[in-house]
Amino acid sequence: MAATPTALVGGFIASLSVVSQSSSSRFHPTCIPAEIHRHSNTKTSLYCVPHPPLSISSRDQTSGSALCLSVGTCLIPHPNKVDKGGEDAYLVSSYEGGVIAVADGVSGWAEQNVDPSLFSRELMTKALSLLSVEKASYDPQMLLKEAHAATSSVGSATAIIAMLDREGILKIANVGDCGLRIIRNGKLVFSTSPQEHYFDCPYQLSSEVVGQTYLDAVVSTVELMEQDTIVMGSDGLFDNVFDQEIVSIVTRCSDVIETAKALCDLANQHSADPSFDSPYSVEARERGFDIPLWKKILGMKLTGGKLDDITVIVGRVVKPES
Repeated sequence: MAATPTALVGGFIASLSVVSQSSSSRFHPTCIPAEIHRHSNTKTSLYCVPHPPLSISSRDQTSGSALCLSVGTCLIPHPNKVDKGGEDAYLVSSYEGGVIAVADGVSGWAEQNVDPSLFSRELMTKALSLLSVEKASYDPQMLLKEAHAATSSVGSATAIIAMLDREGILKIANVGDCGLRIIRNGKLVFSTSPQEHYFDCPYQLSSEVVGQTYLDAVVSTVELMEQDTIVMGSDGLFDNVFDQEIVSIVTRCSDVIETAKALCDLANQHSADPSFDSPYSVEARERGFDIPLWKKILGMKLTGGKLDDITVIVGRVVKPES
């Protein structure tokens, strides 16, 4: 097919009118095991998702760790993509102190009769299978490299991977506009920044040669403390929920599953609200996308959330169970 992936980005001020949402959320408890499950609303779809709580044998894998992650997840698909479960994919693994990742399939591939979910799901599947490979097992950028090289599906995706080592060091590699926030004692202490070619066209790993590679990833290292909270998500979260709202929910909720669901539900609510002045609509105005002058004269402005798949992973830094 034609090599046009970086322009194949869907979604644009989608909620200027009221949209009825029929999506249903999926959220899973864990203290991070790793396995691939098939899970969706009505059709079988591949996701890299956590199990129920760890068994004794799984806990033994991280018994030497000083710190590890307790994780909750939630995914709400775009209302028009509920039947296939959306186009986001994610993984959660107990490797070392914990590995979490999100990939967001680029929806514009659907215009080429390509299912955008296939690339993101295979990318996460390959990443999970490569965690035991030495050259990728301690470096999220190298894991992106190897998973991307092993992915054969046509398409593209933005992606972020974070790996916690046994000393509490979090390593992050990010390509595109998936994101990560770290909250400590009720304050935002770290955030990733999106990479874009232009507004609403993020960097992306692709099956085509014109896409980005692992070399384009922004790599970060953060030293974590016990009880720090990591919030990772696709742009469906960060386009619809402000950082101060994320901090407020993390501070209010004590349980990682409850936190992930609350963040996902708020993003879902904002995404369909034409009057909400979302992070997405604020950035659109700043980038020069706006309503006609006559509407401004009448006191109107461009507002609204962005309908999208919404994936949220919440990880709390804890000491491993004895």
